[in-house]
Amino acid sequence: MRVLIVNTSERIGGAAVAANRLMDALNNNGIKAKMLVRDKETEDITVAHLPHYGNRSFLWERWCVYWHLHFSKKHLWDIDIANAGTDITKLREFKEADVIHLSWINHGMLSLKNIKKILVSGKPVIWTMHDFWPATGICHYAHECTHFQLACQHCPLLPNGGSDHDLSNKIWRRKKEVLKSGNIFFVACSKWLRDKASQSALLTGQNLTHIPNPIDTRVFTPQDKKMSRLRVGLPADKKLVLFVSQRVTDKRKGMSYFIAAIQKLVEKHPEVRQNTGIVILGGHSEEFSGELPLPVFSQGYVNDEKKIVDIYNSADTYVLPSLEDNLPNTIMEAMACGVPCVGFKVGGIPEMIDHQKNGYVANYKDVNDLSAGIYTILSEADQDRISYECRHKVELNYSQHAVAMKYIEVYNQAKAFKHYRL
Repeated sequence: MRVLIVNTSERIGGAAVAANRLMDALNNNGIKAKMLVRDKETEDITVAHLPHYGNRSFLWERWCVYWHLHFSKKHLWDIDIANAGTDITKLREFKEADVIHLSWINHGMLSLKNIKKILVSGKPVIWTMHDFWPATGICHYAHECTHFQLACQHCPLLPNGGSDHDLSNKIWRRKKEVLKSGNIFFVACSKWLRDKASQSALLTGQNLTHIPNPIDTRVFTPQDKKMSRLRVGLPADKKLVLFVSQRVTDKRKGMSYFIAAIQKLVEKHPEVRQNTGIVILGGHSEEFSGELPLPVFSQGYVNDEKKIVDIYNSADTYVLPSLEDNLPNTIMEAMACGVPCVGFKVGGIPEMIDHQKNGYVANYKDVNDLSAGIYTILSEADQDRISYECRHKVELNYSQHAVAMKYIEVYNQAKAFKHYRL
């Protein structure tokens, strides 16, 4: 079976990381998988790129969004309208594939018109939902909005709260028409997203299941903490609390709650000033050095996988207070390295962290509980036991083999469904 995974970027972003890992998992389990991307960064022969790519589709879509926002940048990156993209159905990689697997295809990769062409081609189509965009009009995360349950309109991301026939409603209706062209087997990365997507009127009658992202447990694995710290230049004499985000300034990742929780931790347990430090991994990490009451070791943006593994193995706990998230790769990576995690009870995070077994799940937006969770992991938990439970959870649920087998089953279902329809 030949599978073509379509994703905007080869390397940048959580969806790109997940798509690469899925491709490797499939290839290691008997499936011939390739990726098709707009932004190719390596010489990997299993990754093809659009032959005549320019910035025009991306820039045109961004301009249209900017215009609809009345030239405000406030929600410029929260909205996608898929009005521009590339027809991939004429490419050799598309023609050779038995199954088309859509991943994150926004920012000018595929337009809704392009997706319709893929559907009418007759090939089985799988779409992994890395966020909520396939189930809404224009947003990637609905937050408190529930309009998607009937039909998107009065979008809170648009000026003045939108209207009955605003941009979200127009794109919603276009998506509805596209989905009439054929069936898609939608796969959410978490039970949370599957359950939320099942409420969308857009996906009524569509196939919807959930499969987690895979991880290579041979790469992300526990290592000697002292040696890891030595290799990345982190202190050997402190307990280290890790925060990771591709862009640390992304409000959705909850840095403000992290700062508040660390401040609470220091107020309640002054002794941590002497023996605890903060490690921040991600773009703009240096901007927060002066905002935390503990020593901060900024790592900046890192794309060296070996160094990332060393940073995880240097940490005593990983804290991700996301305000809305699907199935964060970073929690999976930390747990694979035996590092217990602390996060809010939101999205797919409680599916990953088993409260006080392999980490701590704090009440949503509760800074006091988040702070208590950090202290519990650092000072009260049985470190050997909790580290074992982290690794065991990942091996059982997120290994390449476990995830590949689940996707192969969906591919076979989609192929059988197409054959039945014919």
